[in-house]
Amino acid sequence: MIDDSLVQPGDAVHPGKPVIVDRYGPGARINHWITATSLILLALSGLALFHPSLFFLTALFGGGQVTRTIHPWIGVVLFISFFVFFFQLWRANLWVRNDFVWLSRFTDIIKQNEDRLPELGKYNAGQKFIFWSMTGLILVLIVSGIGIWDQYFGEATAIETKRYAMLVHAIAAVLIICVFILHVYAGIWTRGTLRAMTRGSVTGGWAWRHHRKWLRALASQRKAGPAE
Repeated sequence: MIDDSLVQPGDAVHPGKPVIVDRYGPGARINHWITATSLILLALSGLALFHPSLFFLTALFGGGQVTRTIHPWIGVVLFISFFVFFFQLWRANLWVRNDFVWLSRFTDIIKQNEDRLPELGKYNAGQKFIFWSMTGLILVLIVSGIGIWDQYFGEATAIETKRYAMLVHAIAAVLIICVFILHVYAGIWTRGTLRAMTRGSVTGGWAWRHHRKWLRALASQRKAGPAE
């Protein structure tokens, strides 16, 4: 039996030269880019509303009033798109013992000495950290955002509550921007990663080097044939 935390629907190995491994289907890739685009737009519009020195960014959205109007709606899009992704991937992002071993070998991670690292499933500990950080921060942002969305919820929260919600919202926004930058940097730094979210597949060599346990599970599944 194949561990469902290692293999997900759509994951598959295709023999050839080179071997190609399906990692994300079209729906997952589209949803990923909707989430990424929403987050970028939220960061720009949020910064524009955060401080007068950044107000010039409202020109990207058609002015201050338009920016203030669409910012929370983009947040709703982010929330929905990310949690569609969440329910597809949460099992694969559960922590396992090898994640702690992987983190303990930080020097080898930086030097990309993959042979000195434990075999991993579909995601490493760094990817899982980003996944769960995004999950928690988006929840904080949507809850605090509703608290300060005066157009629809102005009478539902007291002034004092709005002040705390604004502070929490700002802190969470800064943190999620940092996590997003880390995510982008890691995707560029690990050569071949971007292909997974543009083409939906990776090479067998990439999978063997970075997610060997996942590749072994896929190979075993292929040998066993389709599950009945």
